Amino acid sequence: MRDLKLPAALAACLLVGLLARPVMAADTPVMLEEMTSTELRTRIDAGATTAIIPIGGTEQSGPYIALGKHNVRAAVLARMIAQKLGNAVVAPVVAYVPEGSITPPAGHMKFAGTLSIPESTFEDLLFATAQSLRQHGFRHIVFIGDHGGYQKSETRVAQKLNKAWAKNGGAAALALLAYYDVTQEPFIADLEKRGYSKAEIGLHAGLADAALMLATDKSLVRTEALAHGPSPTVAQGVRGDARRATAELGKLGVQRIVDASVAAISDFAAHGAPSTSSKASK
Repeated sequence: MRDLKLPAALAACLLVGLLARPVMAADTPVMLEEMTSTELRTRIDAGATTAIIPIGGTEQSGPYIALGKHNVRAAVLARMIAQKLGNAVVAPVVAYVPEGSITPPAGHMKFAGTLSIPESTFEDLLFATAQSLRQHGFRHIVFIGDHGGYQKSETRVAQKLNKAWAKNGGAAALALLAYYDVTQEPFIADLEKRGYSKAEIGLHAGLADAALMLATDKSLVRTEALAHGPSPTVAQGVRGDARRATAELGKLGVQRIVDASVAAISDFAAHGAPSTSSKASK
């Protein structure tokens, strides 16, 4: 009987351990808005030293992709990055960003739904948000931007914060440009290898953009209209052709974004902020 009981006991212990791991991981909170103040303090005290500030933007993406594209995508990807890091918390998404002149309207502001604020206001908002998080005990503040137009603002704010915090030490900021940059070259190369042209992949609301959205939240893509409708034009605010976009293609970009971001943030936490460079905006 002993020979039968011992393996059974061991098997039971192993089963409990295997079942417990995913439950623990799934229950670990990472989104600041989903926690109470007490729960957040517990996370910080337990070693959650990194705060991610996801930046989206409310802008048009033609007739087939919803206005909240950047906001939703930034939140989904930030959550994935934080979960993989294990010691990070995600701040609320910054949904109001510079999108160009309001009067007269320029760029995306020519299309209904785009919201724009002054660049100085945007930078002040990022600065104050980072200061707030540092006040509560976070020591590594990371900006991730889903839109190309404000990458330089992220860098300026991170530099300003690091200069201000250098006097006291204990905290640093990073403009994580790698989050955006991997969608501009490596992900595009992945798509080209699969036979998609640069014109189809596009610069805004094209195949690459739609594929990433399908992989993060397909509800924001009008899939029926996309499948049966005509290719949008530049006059409609689109540069590219999203009709052959799929979630499977988007997952290639998601994986690149998450892997590059986790690696960069881990290095930042260990060694400080590296020098940064940004690609052309999208």
